[in-house]
Amino acid sequence: MREAVLFFFIVVAGTAGELSVSRAMKGVGEVHDFRPKSILRFVLQSFRLPWMWVGIALMSLAFFSLLAILSFRQVSFVVPVSALSYGAGAFGAKLFLGERISRNRWIGIAIVCLGVTIVWWTRG
Repeated sequence: MREAVLFFFIVVAGTAGELSVSRAMKGVGEVHDFRPKSILRFVLQSFRLPWMWVGIALMSLAFFSLLAILSFRQVSFVVPVSALSYGAGAFGAKLFLGERISRNRWIGIAIVCLGVTIVWWTRG
């Protein structure tokens, strides 16, 4: 049960965090000037957005869940299974951010998820 909860946090909180940060960055806009002063202004502007803080909090939860599960499971198992976030990210991007996802990308995501299933079955 502990393992399932930690994987849930890694996949769902991590993906939700990435989607939140993406939403914040779309609100700030594209970087065009890479001088240090402009980059600092860009970063400070992004920290004013609530979505950025939501994203940082969720990604932190995912990171600490990853640390916890690595304390008792092998990295050769944890990293492939956490790849389920690719599927979750695609669904989230489509629903939350309104992104269009090509058929080829869905096929690739399905292949990754199939690989995760194989790793999960052989978790011994």
